[in-house]
Amino acid sequence: MAGKVIIEASAKHTATVIFFHGLGDTGHGWASSLAEIKPAFVKLVCPTAPTIPVTLNSGFRMPAWFDLKGLDLSAGEDTEGIQRAAATVQSLIEDEIKGGIPSNRIIIGGFSQGGALSLYSSLVSQHTLGGVVALSCWLPLRDSFPAKIAGNTETPILMCHGDSDPIVPHRWGEQSAALFKKFNKSVEFRTYRNLAHSSSDEEMRDVKAFIMRNLA
Repeated sequence: MAGKVIIEASAKHTATVIFFHGLGDTGHGWASSLAEIKPAFVKLVCPTAPTIPVTLNSGFRMPAWFDLKGLDLSAGEDTEGIQRAAATVQSLIEDEIKGGIPSNRIIIGGFSQGGALSLYSSLVSQHTLGGVVALSCWLPLRDSFPAKIAGNTETPILMCHGDSDPIVPHRWGEQSAALFKKFNKSVEFRTYRNLAHSSSDEEMRDVKAFIMRNLA
């Protein structure tokens, strides 16, 4: 992890949202838009991924939670990198718990690669979370489940995806949601018309409502 953006609660701190950016971005990329929708009692943590060579981009170095070998499920996955990144997620969760925030008052989430990391991390975590927000993403290392599930089989999950996404196809999100529902019935998958690989005001309203519903 290459640092993090922290926006403290403006009222008594009773809950935390930890949000992981997508490939090539930093924690600053999402901090301002999430700060606008977070409740006053929520602390926001937006970590920045380490800079590593990314196979998908011809080995060019950029912030990434793990290596991406290609935009095709047959390209193979960076198992070791994903597991290492999930350990970072657990560490951030445990930092908040040590600070007095119960795990069920912590929501993790992310966009694209960061959303994929959040979905995976929720299943391998023994800490019962308040929720997971997964935007424009997929479930990595899907074949390792259900064997590797350690918890969060009843935790609310919000998955959001644009139907015009040219980077992470909408069907990947749909397929991941369908698979996730085999382990966790509290999965909601929302589709946004004409939305590409980005966010929208409508999606952010839904994220805000999800945070309020599960942390209020």
